[in-house]
Amino acid sequence: MLPISPEALAGLSGVTQRPARAEWSNDGGRTWTPAQIGSGTVTPDRTAEVRYSASVELLDVPLGRGGINTEATQVRLWQGIKVTRRDVEWIPAGRYVIDRQRQTRLGATLELLGREDVIRGAAFPVARTIGPDTARHAAEQLVGEALPDAAIAWRPGVNPDLALPAFVVDEDRWAALSAGTDSAGTSTGIAAALAGEVWLDARGIVTFGPVPTIADDPVWRVPLGVAMVEPVREQSAEGIANVWSVSGDGGDGAPAVGPAHAWDDDPLSLTYAGPDPINDPLAPQRLGLATVRVRTERHSSALITSFGQAAEVARAKLADSLGVQTSLSFTAACNPALEPGDVVLVETESGMWERHVIDSCPFDLGGVTQTCATRTTTRRT
Repeated sequence: MLPISPEALAGLSGVTQRPARAEWSNDGGRTWTPAQIGSGTVTPDRTAEVRYSASVELLDVPLGRGGINTEATQVRLWQGIKVTRRDVEWIPAGRYVIDRQRQTRLGATLELLGREDVIRGAAFPVARTIGPDTARHAAEQLVGEALPDAAIAWRPGVNPDLALPAFVVDEDRWAALSAGTDSAGTSTGIAAALAGEVWLDARGIVTFGPVPTIADDPVWRVPLGVAMVEPVREQSAEGIANVWSVSGDGGDGAPAVGPAHAWDDDPLSLTYAGPDPINDPLAPQRLGLATVRVRTERHSSALITSFGQAAEVARAKLADSLGVQTSLSFTAACNPALEPGDVVLVETESGMWERHVIDSCPFDLGGVTQTCATRTTTRRT
C-alpha cells in the first residue's frame, strides 16, 4: 500500500473532503504546471501490462507544442483525503504519458497510460545481447535508455544482485524486463527469473517485487456494513495451475538446469494436486482421492542458472496461479493508497473474515467509493 497515515486510513469512511489535483510537464518532469481537474478515473490493475491507466479532463489548459500534447507531455495525478482536524493528505494516483487527447469546450480529455508505455515503445531496432551482468545493472541499462530519469526500487523478496547469463532480446524491451520470451519461446524476463514481477507504481517508480500471495501481511481491514456493500462472488477455472515444472536452458549447449517442481500439497485446498504428482502420480487413485485434478504448466528460462533458482521460480509461479478460482468484487470506502497486489481482510459475512489479494482497484477522482476485484485461497472451509 502507498504511504498513508493511520489517521487517514482509519477515517476513510468518514472523510469530509476528497479533492484531486493534477500537474503536467513537457521537460521530462524537471518542472511541473498545475492544472484543474474536471473529472477523472484511475485504474490500477495488476493483470494489465500497464499497471496504472487513467482518463481525466483537464480544464483551461493550453494545447499543442507548448502545451498538452501526446509526444512530450507527462501528467501526474493525486487524490486528497481530508479528515476532521487534519490537513489534506495527498496520495499519488499515477504518473502518465498521454495515449490520446481530445479538445473539449472547457479544456481537454486525456487517455493516460503509465510510463511502462514509454519502455514498451522503445523497442530494439535489431536483436541485442544483454549481459552477462547482475539483474540490477541489466535492469538499470534497459530502463535508463528509455526513461533516463526513472528511479528503480527493489522490494524485499527479490535479489537484484543475482548474476544473470548473457541473453538475447529480439525486440521488446519491456518483455526483457518482465516476463517475455525469445523467438524460440524460452523466457528471457528478468523479473520472472527473480521469481517476481515488475511494474511502475503510482509515483512512476520502476518497482521489482515478489509475486503477492495470500500469506502476505494484510494492509487493510474491510468490515461488513461499514465499508463494504453486498460482495459479488465469481468463479473461473481460467489460469489455474496446481503443478509447475521450471527449468533453465540457455540454448548454448550447456547442461540444462532442473526441472524443479512445485505443486499444491494442501489436502484442504480445492486445487490439491495429490501428495506427489511428480514421483507418485497414481497416489490419488491408490488413496481414493477422487477429487484430485492435476493442471500442469511448464516454464523454461534462459536466465535460470541453478536448481535453487528454478525451485524459487516454480514456487512463485504456483502462488500466482492458485487462488484465481474464487474471486470477490466488493464496494468499499475509497482508499486511494490501495495498490494491486496488496492483501486485505474482508468480512464477507458477519464474523467471517477472508484474506484477498487485490487484482484491480479503480476509483473516480473525488469519488467516495471504489469497487475492487480480488482473488483468494481455494482452501476448503
